[in-house]
Amino acid sequence: MSSRDVVLGRVRRALADVPHGEGPDDPPVVRDYHRVHGSRTAAQDVDLLAENLADYRALVHRSTAGELPSLIRRLLAERGARTVLVPPGLDASWTAGAGVTLVGDRASSTPRELDAVDSVLTGCAVAIAETGTLVLDGGPDQGRRRITLVPDHHLCVVRVPDQVVGSVPEALPRLAPERPLTWISGPSATSDIELDRVEGVHGPRTLEVILLASSRAAD
Repeated sequence: MSSRDVVLGRVRRALADVPHGEGPDDPPVVRDYHRVHGSRTAAQDVDLLAENLADYRALVHRSTAGELPSLIRRLLAERGARTVLVPPGLDASWTAGAGVTLVGDRASSTPRELDAVDSVLTGCAVAIAETGTLVLDGGPDQGRRRITLVPDHHLCVVRVPDQVVGSVPEALPRLAPERPLTWISGPSATSDIELDRVEGVHGPRTLEVILLASSRAAD
């Protein structure tokens, strides 16, 4: 008996109790899990997001719309950033007066060219409070996935409370599964067998998150 016969035999035994003609989409899937965990307010979700982001060693800042350009300018200056990669749909006012060279998100950019960029500035699609996770979906203010994986410094703006949800089940309906989703929980890091932590292996070594309060939240 070949390995193929063994595998097919196991498949047949596993399917022995399946009614004839039933397809994989026919049985109803029970999805009665809790989407909302607890009874936090929107403000408490934002606070929990900030706490979990910091726990993952992301640097968290809070800002209003009026303060945002000066905050971005200061954060880039503190890193000594001279080149900043920006997606095509990013609000131009965010980088006004930043004193840096803006690099466009181009399909022709090579990994070497992306690695030479000092920082990347993006928005996000949704942020998950309970897991401290930012989700990017390649939208106009986020750009191609690779621009947030190659440069060493990622500065991400999250509009709060509008883009913040409490749990992963709450986030999923906001996301289109056919889009290029990037889930980010803190800066890139890995550990070897001796648990020595190394950052920047497969993404940015430094993640900074700006929680941008909407005018509604500020009122």
